Amino acid sequence: MIKYRVGVIGAGGIGNRHVSGLVDLDHVELVSVCDISEETLNEFKEKWGSTWSNISLYTNYTKMLTQENLDIVTVATPDNYHADPVVEAANMGVRGIFCEKPMATTLIDADRMLEAVDKNSCLLSIDHTRRFTSLWHHIKSEIIANGEIGELQYITGTLSGKRASIFRNGTHLIDALCYLADSAPDWVFAELETGYENYTEYRGDGGRDPKLEPSASGYIHFKNGVRAFYAGTSKNTAGPKWRFEIMGSQAYIQIEKGAKIFRKDSIEEIEPPKWEIEGISAGVRDLVLALDENREVASPAKEALHVVEIIHGFLKSQQRGNTKIHLPLTRA
Repeated sequence: MIKYRVGVIGAGGIGNRHVSGLVDLDHVELVSVCDISEETLNEFKEKWGSTWSNISLYTNYTKMLTQENLDIVTVATPDNYHADPVVEAANMGVRGIFCEKPMATTLIDADRMLEAVDKNSCLLSIDHTRRFTSLWHHIKSEIIANGEIGELQYITGTLSGKRASIFRNGTHLIDALCYLADSAPDWVFAELETGYENYTEYRGDGGRDPKLEPSASGYIHFKNGVRAFYAGTSKNTAGPKWRFEIMGSQAYIQIEKGAKIFRKDSIEEIEPPKWEIEGISAGVRDLVLALDENREVASPAKEALHVVEIIHGFLKSQQRGNTKIHLPLTRA
């Protein structure tokens, strides 16, 4: 079996979580890491040097991509700096890339990322983490797909707290709505949080200061007829910070910390199969296995693009007086 050479761009906390998905894979070798901070690089090597003894350190990812002949790259840079390393890695011949969410903060960046990986036959997986958890996979692929709730009619997702902006944890909620609806979005409308009425484009700092990005409440109509309601606020609320309701014609599901299915005469805890690893680590491992098995990843870029479209559809709806916005958006 081929041994994949792996490089990491962004050696902070999330980059370390990417690497944890590579542990115990005999056909994977972490050979290089890039970060602008030499202190962060040294801490990274100290943590992982006993697992992979020959990790090269770089402060310039172009130099790393040029010199290391990498098969797989993971990208854990700030939110608004995902596009350039992904495009460059794909153009350098990297076979698979795992990139943090959001895919991009602008449609232009998302489009050129998708163009680069398509042109170079490179797999690009985006860290929309619910796709890498047993519970969410079980609900979609077993319960909904097997008709246990009847016809899927609508989904409601709520998110609160200081990280609830649409470009931060809101990307997870929007992708979860898309994942469960199993369809492309058709149109949206939305209202941004009070104080952000004139927010028309991304003005954040890569995710460090959540006050620079708005939360929102919105509606998503999918092409298969499923409807989704997105309720977000940066304020603390009495309810759970994350909650989903999945409504079918015969039963419905509630997800908070765990999940329950409500049937006409019963309420049942949903107990998904146990997975060896879940979350971000499982997402990175899924990319490796997708290369092994010559298949698509669980969180493909073409579906992550829907999330970026919806976010910018929300912004445009606010800009136009909370009106209905058809997707995909027209490019300038």
